[in-house]
Amino acid sequence: MRTAKRLKQPSLAQLRAFAAVAEHLHFRDAAAAIGMSQPALSGAVSALEVALGVQLLERTTRRVLLSPAGERLAVRAKAVLEAVGELMEEAEAVRAPFTGVLRLGVIPTVAPYLLPNVLRLVHDRYPDLDLQVHEEQTSSLLEGLGAGRLDLLLLAVPLGVPGVTELPLFDEDFVLVTPDDHWLGGRQDIPREALRELHLLLLDEGHCLRDQALDICREAGRTEGAPVTTTAAGLSTLVQLVAGGLGVTLLPRTAVDVETGRGGRLQTGYFAEPAPARRIALAMRAGAARQGEFVEFAQALREAMAVLPVRVLSAGARGGADS
Repeated sequence: MRTAKRLKQPSLAQLRAFAAVAEHLHFRDAAAAIGMSQPALSGAVSALEVALGVQLLERTTRRVLLSPAGERLAVRAKAVLEAVGELMEEAEAVRAPFTGVLRLGVIPTVAPYLLPNVLRLVHDRYPDLDLQVHEEQTSSLLEGLGAGRLDLLLLAVPLGVPGVTELPLFDEDFVLVTPDDHWLGGRQDIPREALRELHLLLLDEGHCLRDQALDICREAGRTEGAPVTTTAAGLSTLVQLVAGGLGVTLLPRTAVDVETGRGGRLQTGYFAEPAPARRIALAMRAGAARQGEFVEFAQALREAMAVLPVRVLSAGARGGADS
């Protein structure tokens, strides 16, 4: 077996200089972008070429081009620098909780209704926290959490995913939204059995709220052949379809004021106790470096959500809502 030539370890300064040149393809612009003098930048790239034993750039009097090797290694250099940046963010978070970047993933059936409270909390209590919000469906959020693209999720549980820790926040009931002339409109004691034959409008495949609604219907004795129309990508569209007389739908309580307050011929009906419900929680990677910070954040969110039509849970709550 041939022994590879031992290469000298490149420095972060060399990688940063090369990444800047690879991005700008201009020494002066690259030097200005990273706050380095042009001679120092050129020297750092040359030293990196010596360390790696490959030519990274093709230099002419008029322009700078990446060599074939440079094109390949530029991708690697960028990945290394991003990983180092993430390392520094984690270290900063350990030294000073609620500072740096927090990448929060939120499902679409939660984001419009809870984010105002979340953002207000962060603004008032954690002004040094750089909150970055990503609205995606549950499967994408879990993939992002596992890959390290996201730090924390706000979504419906239980998830039942190994390696993910759930921090329950609250339970909220589902209500029935109907056209204003519907026989169940405005009732306060709707039996679950009423769901068996209603013309139900649901979200598209992939939304966890669709699955929850179908579970509620099955538990109410709804048969597979009962009419279900799937035509909407969001709750706003569902509600407009209901207002148009095309059927009825189930909404979580936190969405009712926003979605039915835009006008339209709608009524809201409430189920007899115990009403079908969903549980909302934060989810994090088990053993996350910022676990203590996230647990504290969950408690702050519980306090902030107390003004909503929900049942706030204690910190020790486990499992999903009864439905």
